[in-house]
Amino acid sequence: MRVLDPALADLATSQEGAFSAAQAARFGVASLDLHRLVARGELTRVRRGAFVMSVALEGLTAEARYSLETRAVLLSRDRGSWASHHAALAVSGLPLVGLDLTRYDVCADVKHESRSGSVTTHCLPVGEPALLVRGISSVSTETALVQTAVRHGVRPAVVAADAAMHGGLVSEDKIADAAARLGLGVRARARIESLCALLDPAAESPGESLTRLLLTGLGMSFRSQVDIRDSVGFVGRVDFLVEERVIVEFDGRVKYAGVDGRDALAREKAREDRLRAAGYEVVRLTWADLERPDTVARLIREARARAASRHPSPETFAQGGRGR
Repeated sequence: MRVLDPALADLATSQEGAFSAAQAARFGVASLDLHRLVARGELTRVRRGAFVMSVALEGLTAEARYSLETRAVLLSRDRGSWASHHAALAVSGLPLVGLDLTRYDVCADVKHESRSGSVTTHCLPVGEPALLVRGISSVSTETALVQTAVRHGVRPAVVAADAAMHGGLVSEDKIADAAARLGLGVRARARIESLCALLDPAAESPGESLTRLLLTGLGMSFRSQVDIRDSVGFVGRVDFLVEERVIVEFDGRVKYAGVDGRDALAREKAREDRLRAAGYEVVRLTWADLERPDTVARLIREARARAASRHPSPETFAQGGRGR
């Protein structure tokens, strides 16, 4: 049985597992051979002419898989194509929340937008600086954020922008400059204004970003990334302090399996005991809670009532944080 040509396998490995049919042809691997390898499970076909070694996809998250598939799509096109929109965010390793991971956006030197199967080709923005990400051309991160906000809404763009700002990839000014460069209409500019108003570079995970958006949508007054101290000293930094009485933490990052997990759980319990003794109540949210705003609002109201009944005012002081 025909196996993937060793030289082609080496090339694909150097491209993180992705390659194109045109590249395969240069090594004497015909389309029929590729289809046979797909049927045997050695290759995964992303779309016409775009392939990924199946072993490279093993154990990947949905976002990482989409990033690799985007690479294959770009490799299957001419060198003048760049990743754009949330495909560009994926190539840069930014989080993708609520976005379609079966569609790929690219930019090229064309006069009109067009669509072919799962790929949409957009006009390359005038004066757009090229970003090269491990061999793949992409629009700048700030442009990709603006494109994503305009096309898919503020929520997914905020999550990705928080991560990009936290990692030092962009700034609010760069996002605003990209929006100006793209010459957006009135409604699109309003979306970018909303995006910039909601950003918080202190957010440490997509779950925190989504929790902040949820609290904002509920109309609650809060600060993020707040240092809490009691009479003994520093207790810890909390994700959110709501109305100065209720601590809200997103719990998607914590795993308590094994010995290390049990130790972490014990430390977390001791920390929460100190917070409650000092007059605060703690509400922990999971991914599922983020889809139930009414439930979250009720949990916070009940926690606030408990805090008020036990302590007229917190016996500590909270420092720092970004307010909403």
